[in-house]
Amino acid sequence: MRKSYPSDITKKQFEMVRKDLEQATKSTHPRKYDLYDIFCAVLYLIKEGCSWRAIPHDFPKWENVRYHYDIWSKEDDNGISLLDRVLRKLVEAEREKQGRETNTTMLITDSKTTQNADTAESTGYDAAKKNQG
Repeated sequence: MRKSYPSDITKKQFEMVRKDLEQATKSTHPRKYDLYDIFCAVLYLIKEGCSWRAIPHDFPKWENVRYHYDIWSKEDDNGISLLDRVLRKLVEAEREKQGRETNTTMLITDSKTTQNADTAESTGYDAAKKNQG
């Protein structure tokens, strides 16, 4: 039994997305690690922003987690990955449970992003040069 982390989801939440994650790869032999633990390790990485080798030792091996992450994060023809769809499904279920609309209605950006948005494609800025262009 591994330690619980703040980034973990419940087993009930995981059951909502288990089929999606299992269908991403062929199962030619029994899994060595529980898919729940691998998914929680991916969530830990996303939340903490740590390196692959810095995954706590009670998660599956980092190579195994990386293998699944690479498969799950591969984008389809629409530019959406399986990981994006699964995370969206979890967010929508949580919002619905709270009695809120499933789609978000607000977006927050920082001021530097909005100031640079109009000119980002036409001109650039290089701090090492004296001129812009």
